[in-house]
Amino acid sequence: MAARIYADHAATTPVREEVIAAMLPYLGAHGFNASSMHAEGRAARAALDDARLRVAALLGAKPREIVFTGGGSEADNLAIVGAARANRSRGRHVVTAATEHHAVLHAFDRLREEGFDVTVLPVDGDGRVDPGVFEAALRPDTILVSLMLANNELGTLHPIPALARLATARGIAFHTDAVQAAGRVPLDVGALGVDLMTLTAHKFYGPKGVGMLYVRTGTALSPLIVGGGQEAGRRAGTENVSGIVGFARALELAVAELPAESARLERMRDAFERGVRAAVPRTRINAAAAPRLPNVSSVAFEAVDATTLLVSLDLDGVAVSAGSACASGAADPSHVLAAIGSPTFAREGTIRFSFGRLTSEQDVERLRTMLPGILERLRVADNEVGTTASGSAMSLSEVRS
Repeated sequence: MAARIYADHAATTPVREEVIAAMLPYLGAHGFNASSMHAEGRAARAALDDARLRVAALLGAKPREIVFTGGGSEADNLAIVGAARANRSRGRHVVTAATEHHAVLHAFDRLREEGFDVTVLPVDGDGRVDPGVFEAALRPDTILVSLMLANNELGTLHPIPALARLATARGIAFHTDAVQAAGRVPLDVGALGVDLMTLTAHKFYGPKGVGMLYVRTGTALSPLIVGGGQEAGRRAGTENVSGIVGFARALELAVAELPAESARLERMRDAFERGVRAAVPRTRINAAAAPRLPNVSSVAFEAVDATTLLVSLDLDGVAVSAGSACASGAADPSHVLAAIGSPTFAREGTIRFSFGRLTSEQDVERLRTMLPGILERLRVADNEVGTTASGSAMSLSEVRS
């Protein structure tokens, strides 16, 4: 029986053996409270301080600018809600984009409920914000912008340095969710020009449940979790020393291997897309014209329901995500695909393939050769009942040769 193909690295990545080895002492014999004053606590504090120092150096930051959190969603909420609340005396206008992760969009929903004026920017057909539209949206009372570096569904890269300059020149705090970017594109907070940046370890082969927020010196931030004085008063709670040590080790490995691994992933992605275009009729590569992450391929298959295709691929030994399903698992179309103006078939039939360390060139070739047969089988089944796989009637305008 052939080994399974894992093509869902944008959802999560497995923890590397080197990272597990670094974490193990702090899960066992050295697993003490870093806030304690005794020798055991001081040893845990030294490990925590060392991890913070290493992470900061990898990102071009200062150690005191690194705030460890319980994950990417928490870091996004701390950046957005924390910065907005801390700056509300200066204004109540905040800006984001329609294609952001739900952790960001729901944080802005919370700000709206608190009386903030939220502008949600449109994007073009590739999922990018137009700099002119962005600049026009900034107002004298704008206090915060949050735009992701890399889109989690499409892989699209925003021109963050240029957009950040427009905001920071006006004294507006700029946050970027860079969760998908770590280990795939270079990350340097100075080059990006951002005030706040989110990462999470499980996207680059680190442990789940540990994230990070970069907070540029001088950026006002109100804590969301209060209690003890951990993380310089910005995030209370006993520090997850083992997870933070794992975060640092995983980031070190990701940064060291980035040039070679990024090039390898891009070659595989491009070969996969060429093969799919050649072998499978009625397909579309979403955001194909945009600068993208090297490992993400969002492919729309006409006359096929994404969830049905996902299940078929899973049964045939392939793990992927359906780009047409929202984060809650409901049957609603992806807000990202809707924002870029995708046709109905793309909203219903998009699969996100995301490659990584577990994916070989042989895996990609096997996946490419599997797809035509699976899709033909599903399309024949739909034609026999006169519906799409989702059960809705297919209009002639949606069928293309």
